[in-house]
Amino acid sequence: MRHSAAHVMADAVLKLFPEAKMGIGPPIQDGFYYDFEVSRPFTPEDLEEIEKLMRETIKGGFPFQREDLSRADAEELFSGQPYKLELINDLPGDAVISIYRHDEFVDLCQGPHVHGTSDIPAMKLLSVAGAYWRGDEKRPMLQRIYGTAFDSEAELAEHLERLEEAERRDHRTLGRQLNLYSIHEEIGPGLIVWHPKGGRIRSIIEDYWKDLHYRRGYDIVYSPHIGRAQLWETSGHLDFYRESMYAPMEVDGQEYFLKPMNCPFHIAIYKSALHSYRELP
Repeated sequence: MRHSAAHVMADAVLKLFPEAKMGIGPPIQDGFYYDFEVSRPFTPEDLEEIEKLMRETIKGGFPFQREDLSRADAEELFSGQPYKLELINDLPGDAVISIYRHDEFVDLCQGPHVHGTSDIPAMKLLSVAGAYWRGDEKRPMLQRIYGTAFDSEAELAEHLERLEEAERRDHRTLGRQLNLYSIHEEIGPGLIVWHPKGGRIRSIIEDYWKDLHYRRGYDIVYSPHIGRAQLWETSGHLDFYRESMYAPMEVDGQEYFLKPMNCPFHIAIYKSALHSYRELP
């Protein structure tokens, strides 16, 4: 149903923005989205108009119809949609290329879909965000419209209420309102700078965490944040995780890596003394 709602949304966008280039529009948890390239940013008023057209299409009860096309026919059909052509080009030579139609709208899609547009009982558009095509920052930035759909208006209302409550509890909002911490572009995305009140809260939580662990028989140790390349070669981390690790830094002619895990350091602590077989880590 949510996948079908994404198609209905794309149909509405093309009616309002005939020059729009379509990306992809999958269902996601509790909703759906569709990516578009348009000449200007979507506004809240645009979302209202898009939603209005969606409701008209849903009321029309147009059936979703699947067709299988040859590669040549698919390329001709989507000749004005470069992102769709790219997706077609990426398909294996023997792949079945399917499309779905409703009313006058057509989209490259494997399905499945509900029987018709009237089988989308309750939906709502939520927000707009930027999204690089295929998640690649070197590719064009598209506009992603998020929406949600449910089997009844009551379920939709309940979901929207949960979203409002989650927004009120959003740590980013609370952190700013309560002066707990801040994030600065020049420092880096997601890198927290704790303010005095936030620092005190963090300290209280850390002390509580430590107390729980001590009471349950755990020991707390500390280890460096970096280690020589040889350590990570021995542990196997370089072989398995090198592509996900930060680039090495050179210190006194030796390569060091930011640690991906703590276990090699903990093994070093265990190796620093003799142990009984009853003291295995």
